Parts: sequence; structure tokens; C-alpha cells
Amino acid sequence: MRVVLPALVVLVSAALAAGQPKCRLVKAAAAAHSPPTPAHSPSPSPFPSPSPTTTLTTPQPPSATGPPPPPFDYNNTKVRGVNLGGWFVLEPWITPSIFDGTGNPGIVDEFTFGQMQDTTVATSTLQKHWSTWIVEDDFRQISAAGLTHVRIPIGYWSIPSSISPAPFITGAWPYLLQSIAWARKYNLYVIVDLHGAPGSQNGYDNSGQRLDQPTWAATPSNIQRTVDAITMMAQEFSKPEYKNVLSSIELLNEPAGFNSSILQAIRPYWTEGYNAVRALSQDIVVTIGDAFMGVSFWNGFLVPPSAANVLMDTHVYQVFSDDQLSLTNDQHISAACAVGPSLGSYSSRNLWTIVGEWSASPTDCATYLNGRGRPARWSSDLGKSCQGLTGDSTNFSASYKSFLRSYWEAQVTSYEKVNGWIYWTWKTESADEWSYQKGLEGGWIPQDPTQRLNGSICS
Repeated sequence: MRVVLPALVVLVSAALAAGQPKCRLVKAAAAAHSPPTPAHSPSPSPFPSPSPTTTLTTPQPPSATGPPPPPFDYNNTKVRGVNLGGWFVLEPWITPSIFDGTGNPGIVDEFTFGQMQDTTVATSTLQKHWSTWIVEDDFRQISAAGLTHVRIPIGYWSIPSSISPAPFITGAWPYLLQSIAWARKYNLYVIVDLHGAPGSQNGYDNSGQRLDQPTWAATPSNIQRTVDAITMMAQEFSKPEYKNVLSSIELLNEPAGFNSSILQAIRPYWTEGYNAVRALSQDIVVTIGDAFMGVSFWNGFLVPPSAANVLMDTHVYQVFSDDQLSLTNDQHISAACAVGPSLGSYSSRNLWTIVGEWSASPTDCATYLNGRGRPARWSSDLGKSCQGLTGDSTNFSASYKSFLRSYWEAQVTSYEKVNGWIYWTWKTESADEWSYQKGLEGGWIPQDPTQRLNGSICS
């Protein structure tokens, strides 16, 4: 994460003084804090029951009929959105049954999902997943919840122009285009986020390939292939049918700035990616990230007048170290409240800034959150019970739901001191505490995201 608070350790790569990367998932190489394996039972079925809008037919991209919506006003309107995680880039903790259903413990990410089983089986599984995990009705629900944006992760291997994507299974691209049509229908704006790059930009399973040492920056060809993927997306999304609905292209999710070769490569890559988009569109917002270095590391970079329409994305979680997990509920809330003012000092002089990933969960108890085959620190390091803290929210106590609501309010209040937020994630199979959808159903997330039960929570 990104923010270091005076008395509290809040997960960010600014805590790089400790030399330990902080992110949603922890690298296999991070032996000092080896991520845990949860001991929860996976969901019995790999796929949700299809809604009435589910279709397995060829997805339909947007058409250019009708006037485009107005562009999103990042200067005056808060971003309030959700990530559609686990859809086009598999994550074991979001859909554990897809991985458990293989019967192979060596399948830990989307790369090994295609590599270590029959291609026909893997393809069939993914096509069904793409058709059923997120459907049109999800977009209707997201819009009805008063949200403005969806951030959609996708891997380089799903971009049609990608070279040598094997063993990744291709074919997600048409479903992405269809999702933009749904966003237009339900008055939502889209950020398409390149979540996985060739060789992996961080070594986490959410990049598509879990590695001890990410190799994205090891060869110039990997970086060039990533720029090519951005160029292809810009070519597609500069067409009239996407105008303004496709609000932003995020050049790369969570590059590991704590890796010296990646840190050296990322600044020129941000510039190349920005130029690739600007060669085709002046209107598409270009989103960059802080690369686990903290936003202040990027002071003066890609700012006007040398660049325009650039958005900074930082990610904030409080669950990826023993210190963070040891915080009391009040300390979690205090830490969240400190983030916004810290980001504000950067944003006021540099770029629009959002917290593009965050969660109401105070634990890492979700099955496979730290990687398939790895336990939760909450139980393995701290010796605490995960019972009632993850899984089916009908088993959550009233006091736990009350805390989740307060923690949600503290974070949105804090992050709206800059340009807004995008929650991670919309839905999960078996970790309701991470699911915005389940939060709405369970009452710890309000149907109106501007509603506050405690308006002075960060005062």
C-alpha cells in the first residue's frame, strides 16, 4: 500500500524501509513473511448459478448508435466504483473452486491453469467462467448502488495483438467489449486495467503468473510487448462506440517498484504508454500507479503542461503484514482516516488521485488470499481464529457487521478527500467480507454510497 502513518504501520510500499513489499498477494520469495494457507472449505460449485441475463452465445460489443455520454468530470465529481476482479484474470481466492476443481495443487495462477491441464478443458472452463461470473445484471446492480465506475482487470494475453501468449488461454477480449456495452447501458464509466504483463510485473498470482522473481523488466521485448498491448487497446477504445464510456486505460497494475530493475523500467514505461495512448486519443484518461513507492515519489511526473488527463492510482490495504493484522478496530479506522490528507498533499500539486483498490476486510482469512497453498497470517502467525470473519456473511455477528460499516465509512470518507475510490472487489465465491455485492445485501455497505451513519468518523 501506500501510506505510512506516524504510529501505525499501514501496508504500503512506502514501508519499503523495511524492504518488504506490501500488496494484495505476497510473493513466494518473501520468506520472512511467508504467506499462509487458509483452511476453509471451498465453494462446492465452480460457477454461480446463471442469472436470467447470462448467455453463452457470442458476446456483442458496443455500437455507435446514439450520442455518447458526457465525459466523466474528474475535477468536480468523486469516483465511486468497484473492481470486477477475478473475471478476466483469475485469482484463486476470488474463485477457489475453479482451482480446486482441477485436482492439481500445482495450479496456482492463470499461467499454470493453462499449462498444467488439458487445453480443451481449460478453455471450456474459462469460457463458461467469462460468460457467467459477471453478467449484465451485475452492471445493473452496480449502477443501482449509486456507483460511477467499474475497473476491469485484463491480462496482456487477452489482447488480440499479443505475441506468444501460450500457455495462457485466449478469448476473453470479446467479453470485455461486451462489458463496455453494458456499462454504457447502465450509465457507468470504465477503466480498463492491464493487470498482467509478459513475465509478470510483480510476481503475484494476480498478474497471471506467480513467480519468485518477476521477469517483466528482464528483457526489452517484454516491455515492448506491453506497450504494444496498450497501443492496441488505445486503437480499439478510440473508436466512436467507446467514446467517454471507456474513460481510462490503466497502463499497468502494481508494478513492483521494490524490485530495482522494475523500478528502473517503470518510469520510462509510463511515459511510453502515455505517448502510445495520446498518439490515438487526447480524451482517454491515462492511469498510472505509484509502483509501491508512495505517491510522493512521483512528484512532478506527467503533470501539466507536459502531460494532460493523467490519473494516479494507489492501493491501500491493512491485511498483509502481522503488524497490520494486529491493529485494533479503532486503529484500523484511524489508519484509514490518515490516508486521505496524506494523498491530498500530492494530488493538490500533481495529478488526480484515487485509491483504486481497497477493502473493508480487516483480516487475511479468505481462502487462498495469500496464494493457493498458503495459510492466513491471522491464524498461522497470530494464532487467531477466522471463524465468523470470512465466508458466508449470514454467519457474521452484528458487531462484526457494525465494524465493517464503520471501516467502510472511514475509508470512503478519507479517500474522497482526493478524487475517490474503487473497491476491491464486486463479488467473490466464498469471502463475503471482500464483496461489495454481499456488503450491499448484508447492510454494511449502504445502497447510497454518500450515506453516512457516522459523519464525523474521521474528524
